[in-house]
Amino acid sequence: MLANMKGFGSLKSPIFVKTAGFAFVALAFFYLGKHWSDDSYQQLIFFSSNSDLNAKTSSISISPNFNKTFDVKSLINDTNVVETLADQTSAANQQTPLLSPPSPPPPPAVQRLGLVDENGVMRDEFEVGEYDPDAVESLNNETSMAEGDKGDRVRVRVPKFEVCPVSLREYIPCLDNNEAIKGLKSTAKGEKFERHCPEKDKGLNCLVPAPKGYKAPIRWPRSRDEVWYSNVPHAQLAEYKGGQNWITVDKDKFKFPGGGTQFIHGADKYLDQISKMVPEIAFGNHTRVALDVGCGVASFGAYLFSRNVLTMSIAPKDVHENQIQFALERGVPAMVAAFATRRLLYPSQAFDLIHCSRCRVNWTRDDGILLLEVNRLLRAGGYFAWAAQPVYKHEPLLEEQWEEMTNLTTRLCWNLVKIEGYIAIWQKPLNNSCYLNREPGTLPPLCDKNDDPDDVWYVDLKPCLSRLPEDGSGSNITNWPERLNNPPQRLQIIKLDAYISRNDLFKAESRYWKEIIDSYVRALHWGAFKLRNVMDMRAGYGGFAAALIGNQLDCWVMNVVPVSGPNTLPVIYDRGLLGVMHDWCEPFDTYPRTYDLIHAAGLFSIEQKRCNITSIMLEMNRILRPGGRVYIRDSISVIYELEVIGKAIGWRVAIRETAEGPHASYRILTCDKNLR
Repeated sequence: MLANMKGFGSLKSPIFVKTAGFAFVALAFFYLGKHWSDDSYQQLIFFSSNSDLNAKTSSISISPNFNKTFDVKSLINDTNVVETLADQTSAANQQTPLLSPPSPPPPPAVQRLGLVDENGVMRDEFEVGEYDPDAVESLNNETSMAEGDKGDRVRVRVPKFEVCPVSLREYIPCLDNNEAIKGLKSTAKGEKFERHCPEKDKGLNCLVPAPKGYKAPIRWPRSRDEVWYSNVPHAQLAEYKGGQNWITVDKDKFKFPGGGTQFIHGADKYLDQISKMVPEIAFGNHTRVALDVGCGVASFGAYLFSRNVLTMSIAPKDVHENQIQFALERGVPAMVAAFATRRLLYPSQAFDLIHCSRCRVNWTRDDGILLLEVNRLLRAGGYFAWAAQPVYKHEPLLEEQWEEMTNLTTRLCWNLVKIEGYIAIWQKPLNNSCYLNREPGTLPPLCDKNDDPDDVWYVDLKPCLSRLPEDGSGSNITNWPERLNNPPQRLQIIKLDAYISRNDLFKAESRYWKEIIDSYVRALHWGAFKLRNVMDMRAGYGGFAAALIGNQLDCWVMNVVPVSGPNTLPVIYDRGLLGVMHDWCEPFDTYPRTYDLIHAAGLFSIEQKRCNITSIMLEMNRILRPGGRVYIRDSISVIYELEVIGKAIGWRVAIRETAEGPHASYRILTCDKNLR
C-alpha cells in the first residue's frame, strides 16, 4: 500500500507534469495542423530539429510563411514555386531547413535538334534551318543581324554582289593580273606564269558568270571521254592538236580519244608500255601518287584512275591556256602551275612518279635548277619518266640536249633504269650516300641542313640538292591501299604542340571524319550527289578525304593545307592523297567552276583574324560549279555571319545544328549554288 502511494505520488512530480503537458501540446498541434491543412487555411507553425547534435531540446519556430496563403497542390506540382519558396525560406532562416522536402520531379526529356546524338553518331532525323527565297531574289546592299555565341546580336554588313562582266568568266585572279605582269622586270624564266595576286581590297568583288548555255557537267566516268561544248566553249585547242588525238569536237560535245603528243595511240597502251619497261613501278600498288607536268588535257592522269593512281596534272596558262580547264571539266585532278622561279606548292617526297611527255620544260637550264625541283618533289626511290625527242631522235641539237640531260641526272645520282622507244625512265636514290660520295666541288651542292624542303609558300627555287631524311622517312611507306590508314613516319616531323602520341592524333582524326562522313552518306544522301571534284579547305591529316574513299564515293579531293596552321602536307601525300599549300587570304590557282563540293571545317574561325571572310566566300563561289554544294562546320557566331554572306551571294542556305562533346557546339552551314 505504501509502495503504491509512492508510485502514485511520483506521477504528481513536476517532471512528469511538464513532460505530459509538452506531449499533450504536441499532439494538439499535430491534430490541428493535420485538420487544417486543406487548400484554404494558413500554415502557421512548423517544427524543426536543431542542427546541433548536442542540443537537448527541440525548438519551435514561427514559419516565414505566416499570414500567407498557398495552394498546396500547386506547390507539389510546380517545381518553380517550390524552388522560389525554398530560396525565400533559406534566406529568412538559415538554420531551419525543412524536415522532409518534396521529391524533385523527373527531369524533362532532352530534346536534341542536332545531327549528332549523345554518342557522337549522326542522326537520321534533324532540323534544317529555314530558307527565305526572298532574301536572295535581288542582290542589293543588305545589313543583317547575326547571332553571337551568347545570344547577342552582331551587325553584319553585306555588300552588293553584282554579276561580273562576261570577260571574267574564266578569270583566275592571281594568274590573270595583267597590270602586275606588265610590271615584271623579266619574263625570260616564266615569271609571267606565276602568282601575281591583286593588291588588298582590289580583288574580285562580283559573281563570275558561267558561259551561255552552261549545263550540269557530265558525270564520271563518262566525263573522262566527253564533256559539254557549252561548258568550255573553246575549239582552238581541238584545231591546234587535232592530229595528235588529244581532243575533237562532235556536235555539242568535246570528245577525248585518250591520246597525247607522244602517245597518239592512246594512254592505256602508253601506260602498259611503262609498266613493262619497269615492273617495279607497279601502278596502284607501289605507285599511288603521280605528277604529270605539261599535262595537255590530262589523259595520262585520266586513264591512271582505273589503275588506282591519283595524278596531279599541271600546266601553265600559256598558249594552250584551256588545257587545265578541260582536265577539270573531265573530272581529273589538275591545277594551273609552272616550273619557273619558285617552288611548286607541294611538299618534298610527294610523288611516287613524275611524268613529262613533251612538256616543253628546259630541264637543264641554270645548271638544272628545274630538275632539282623535280628531285625535291620525287619520293626517295621514285621514278621520273621523260618522253621527248632527245630520247630517240638522232639529230645534232637533240643529241646535245640528251647529253646535257644524262650528265645532269648523273650528278643528281639518278639511275637510268630503262630506255625504250621514246621513253627514258630514271630512279631517284633511297638515301644520301651517293650525294655524299660525289667528287668534291660537284654541282649542284647539297642544300644546307637548315633548309626545309617542305617550305613552299612563295619560296624561290634553290640551286641545291634537297637532303633526304637520315631515318629514311618518306621512302619507307607501305603500299596502297594500306598506306591510307597507316600513320606515316613523317607524322613525327610536323611542327605542332602535341601532348599525346602523334599516332593517336592521326587515328582520332581518321575516326572522327569516318563517323561524320558515314552519317553524311546515310542522313544527307551524299551517295546520290555523284560527287567528282571535291576540295577540303582545311585538310589536317586528310581524314575527310580518307573517309570519302572509305565510303567508296567515286571522287577525288584537293586537300588544302592553310599556311596559317601546321604543314601536314607530307602526311597527306604519304597516305596516298593529293594536296597543296595555300593562304586563304589570296585566291586559289584554278579556273572558275572547278569543284562539285567544297568543305570547310573550322576554317573561318581561324582565318577571320587574318583575312576578309567575305572575300573567301566570293572565292569559294568562283571555284564552285553551278549546282555545287558547300559544307561549312564552324562556331555558332561565325556560321550566322556566313549565312548572311551566303544569301547575298545567291546561294540557297540552310543551317543544321549539332553538338559534339560536352564543351563544343557547332553549326553546319550548307549552301547550294543555283545551276543558272
